[in-house]
Formats: sequence, structure tokens, C-alpha cells
Amino acid sequence: MKLGRYFIVLIVLVLSLIALGNRGILDNYMMGKRLQTLKQTNREIALKNNQLKAKIMLLRNDPSYIETIARNELGMVKEGDIVYRTVR
Repeated sequence: MKLGRYFIVLIVLVLSLIALGNRGILDNYMMGKRLQTLKQTNREIALKNNQLKAKIMLLRNDPSYIETIARNELGMVKEGDIVYRTVR
């Protein structure tokens, strides 16, 4: 009878080590979740990189895009443009 109890305690101990130990089932599950999160972050960063590459190509090769950026973001005007200023 005592041998059976020791055997059950041993099995419970081994199962708890398998489930909760280093590289156990729980640890493996948590690493899988972390891997999914990192893959999603990686996809988002790759998408943003592609958008930035496209913008760089436009800035290098498209004069009309450069003009649009200069007018909208820097407030520049072309020679011959009429500028209206409003007082608030």
C-alpha cells in the first residue's frame, strides 16, 4: 500500500514538472503567444518600412511630389503665387 502512495506522489511530482517546469507545457504555451505577438509586430514594421521606401522614392524622383510637400509642410510659395494672410 505504501508503494502505491509513493508511486502516486512521484507521478504527481513528475507531471507538475512537465507542466510547470522550465520548457514545460505552460512555458511552451506562453512562448507561443509571445511568438505570435512578435510576428504581428514584425509584419507591422515591415509594412511601415515599405511605405517609407515608397515615400523615399517619391522624394528622390518626383518633382511634383517634392513641390507638394514644400507647399503643404514648409509653407513655401512659388514665384508668381498670390499669398493671402488673414488676421485673427
